[in-house]
Amino acid sequence: MQIKNKIKALREELREHNYNYYILDNPTITDYEFDMKLEELQKLEVEHPEFYDATSPTLRVGGAITKNFETVAHEYRMYSLDNSYNREDLQDWEKRIQRILGDVQVVYTCELKYDGASISLTYEEGKLVRAITRGDGFQGDNVTANVKTIKSVPLQLKGDYPPKFDIRGEIILTLEGFAKMNQERIANGEEPYMNPRNTASGSLKLQDSTLVAQRPLDCLLYSIVGPNLNLETQFDMLEKARSWGFKVPKVAALCRSTDEVLRFVEHWDGNRHDLPYETDGVVVKVNSLRHQDELGHTAKAPRWAMAYKFKAEQAATVLNEITYQVGRTGAITPVANLQPVLLAGTTVKRASLHNADQIAKLDIRERDTVFVEKGGEIIPKIIAVDFTKRPLDSRPTKYITHCPECQTELIRKEGEAQHFCPNDTGCPPQITGRIQHFISRKAMDIEGLGGETVELLFKEGLVANYADLYALTKEQITPLERMAEKSAENLINGVEASKEIPFERVLFALGIRYVGETVAKKLAKAYRSIDALIAASVDELVAVDEIGERIAESVVQFFSNTENLTIVDRLKSYGLQFSLSEEQLQGQSEILKGKSFVVSGVFETLERNALKKLIEDNGGKVSSSISSKTTFLVAGDKMGPSKRTKAENLGVPIISEQEFLAMV
Repeated sequence: MQIKNKIKALREELREHNYNYYILDNPTITDYEFDMKLEELQKLEVEHPEFYDATSPTLRVGGAITKNFETVAHEYRMYSLDNSYNREDLQDWEKRIQRILGDVQVVYTCELKYDGASISLTYEEGKLVRAITRGDGFQGDNVTANVKTIKSVPLQLKGDYPPKFDIRGEIILTLEGFAKMNQERIANGEEPYMNPRNTASGSLKLQDSTLVAQRPLDCLLYSIVGPNLNLETQFDMLEKARSWGFKVPKVAALCRSTDEVLRFVEHWDGNRHDLPYETDGVVVKVNSLRHQDELGHTAKAPRWAMAYKFKAEQAATVLNEITYQVGRTGAITPVANLQPVLLAGTTVKRASLHNADQIAKLDIRERDTVFVEKGGEIIPKIIAVDFTKRPLDSRPTKYITHCPECQTELIRKEGEAQHFCPNDTGCPPQITGRIQHFISRKAMDIEGLGGETVELLFKEGLVANYADLYALTKEQITPLERMAEKSAENLINGVEASKEIPFERVLFALGIRYVGETVAKKLAKAYRSIDALIAASVDELVAVDEIGERIAESVVQFFSNTENLTIVDRLKSYGLQFSLSEEQLQGQSEILKGKSFVVSGVFETLERNALKKLIEDNGGKVSSSISSKTTFLVAGDKMGPSKRTKAENLGVPIISEQEFLAMV
């Protein structure tokens, strides 16, 4: 009993010292004293393995080896943020908020936008149980062993934390820590790392957690999600997270107007270089969590938050040559091949020119000196030409008229910005591009098959479309360059395993123009099987929530192509999932079809998101704002008075949670 108490006391003492050092930046003992206590605890734990504790401070030193990172679904989706770059963008966003919330005083929380790798940490009973990368927002990689080595991530919380919740933040490298890492690499004759953000992100995917433990990674937290949190505002949330032991920067501020927000932005735009870490903007959030719930989300981002990006960095360089790429849909993208230039921590060699109109608008020519910007976009773009340095013999750029790959004459439809190669069945990059999209992680996720292998299989005449993948044999693949028996076996097994991928991802994998992940989910849910979707008309498709005319026409056009139908039939015969599973269909009905609901307030029986899901599962549509098309307003406790007034003025019936549940 004495040993157990000694171990427990040492763990608690070391946690407290850890918190003082890494969270409060106020150490109370020397590094040597800390190391001695840690060594004492390690020795006791080795001698008494019966007192093992997954949250022990000794487990931060690493040692776990992860060959393949498990993909895990987020319990609560990790959305991206919409961006703004000027006062007008911010004011337009504020007007959209007011239209939904009505005449209420909106207060904002302003936080710095940390430039790192997004992470979601799950805590149960105060213990860290999981750390998942953002991934595609729906699912990410389990990097728990690596994240446990980061000293500012608490393994055991303190205070009045909820039983279970997720907390989101950024894994970063401080500028000082990054500089030290590079000094060591240069001293060892190694190439220095290019920038802190990419290095932090890459650190999370190292297979050996001992190596991760050696890197000066930090974790800054900013958002909590979960049931029954008993929090009312974003600012309260930051304070609570800090009290539980999380590292939450204290620069956040409450602002009561756009002018106050812009003063916060201007201050940090001028002072950001004094910070110990990189930041590329300010995140502005509606402070009230009740208002956040009412505002909800678009398909990609929360309506209640906006990232205000600092002015992008620019550099001048020479445009050596303009080349043209062909995408899987046949879209032609002009690319500027540049004299390499250092910009925002990375060496830039290429920039997108978007389309013919953009080239003509800026009068971009080969051999021009151009200004390149890397702002909110990942891919750099050319924003202007330095005409004072233009060569005297310069000639205007003539946009290509024929496909650079198959020489087919390009077309440009009315209202379209891009030129297209119409030879979709004979143009090599379109064929291989569609197959590469089909096998990608968010689609069929076929292990053992990458882009280079697809190119090889196409070149050898083994595949001409993605259905051909399911007819491949090990005997055909083994003799190919860079392939061995084991590689061929993995490829065949990966193709076979993909037959279990659910319908909505198969639909996304088909590569129908404008049908991304979110749209594919909507269509799969609405039609439930590929046959029903094939039979749908443009008008019927447009009636589906968030499906516009452009998407509807593209879907109808895809399935009116006999070659596409033949490929779908082949995929069916190979056993791919072309309808929702029984499990997915369970609890779904058409009871609420044709009805539109607005959900507002706090509810007793169900969480707001569960209530919305119930509406959608039963064929109804959920809207964020009340209009004459709203069928019912489902009202909970603390609903804003403006919503009730608007519903009454428009004659929209107001029902309680229990009345709604009685409907379904």
